[in-house]
Amino acid sequence: MYVEDFSEKVVETNPDLLDFGKLGTLQVNVGNKCNQVCRHCHLIAGPGNGKVMSKEVIVKIIDFLKKHPDLTLDITGGAPELNPHFRFLLERTSAILSRIMVRTNLTVFFEQGMEDIPSFYKTHRIVVIASLPCYLRENVEAQRGTGVYEKSIKALKKLNKLGYGDTLELNLVYNPGGAFLPPNQKDLEEAYKKNIMESHGVRFNNLFTIVNAPLGRFRKSLDANGEYEKYLALLEKNYNPKTVANIMCRNLVSVDYRGILYNCDFNQVVDLPIKDEAGKIVTIDDLEELIRKGFKIETANHCYCCTAGTGSSCTGALE
Repeated sequence: MYVEDFSEKVVETNPDLLDFGKLGTLQVNVGNKCNQVCRHCHLIAGPGNGKVMSKEVIVKIIDFLKKHPDLTLDITGGAPELNPHFRFLLERTSAILSRIMVRTNLTVFFEQGMEDIPSFYKTHRIVVIASLPCYLRENVEAQRGTGVYEKSIKALKKLNKLGYGDTLELNLVYNPGGAFLPPNQKDLEEAYKKNIMESHGVRFNNLFTIVNAPLGRFRKSLDANGEYEKYLALLEKNYNPKTVANIMCRNLVSVDYRGILYNCDFNQVVDLPIKDEAGKIVTIDDLEELIRKGFKIETANHCYCCTAGTGSSCTGALE
């Protein structure tokens, strides 16, 4: 099944859209260690994974952010809280930055030594972005495992008691349960709020709908079901040129656990790093010069997941 190269598709609309814009967000993937094994995960994160960002790399990130206090810090990974230097990173950066986001799976709060994480987030005024791929128990547990839904609701209630969903920002993330696009973000947010408030008394601020990237464990699932080519064709068929100007890689740089720079978290999975004019892979040590000179965005066909339908980014739909 033929799918047009993503970069060629974008160039047809506007070749300048593959140029990096202005850095607004530094995304830091602190590693792929996780207490869950989710079948839609593009990172293939899990308990036995050992890709963990070192304190040395974290210190370099902090030093860069000291020079750029206007940036947003977006911390992600398998379960980022499991990195042994996670608290150090938040303690240092919360004294510098006005907006820090952490992407959590919620159930990590019940791992040994993690029980005080919600309070720690409140102390440092962290924006919590929590994965809850559906408001229905059966759909969540089909993606994430038995018992995950109950723990997730319990974690959300803990956050609510601390002021999250009210004076502190709490956003939820929806991922489709299969090889299809998300429904309308606004409509789904209303359904989430109605259901989990009525059923559990849980409140949150915003819902972000994210298209599943055909990578990692989700790619393996697609391959096993003979759906990979069909899904990629679906993404291309729903390509929306209006979303391209706002895709996250135009204003975001992602740092992997080794300190290597990428245009996004997805590019980390396929080992598609940012390179300088000489073709050299760039690291956190080179970021200052990189944003000063500018660079081209590295793309592949998985990028269709960010431009399909209403678009998709780390903060949900693009239009």
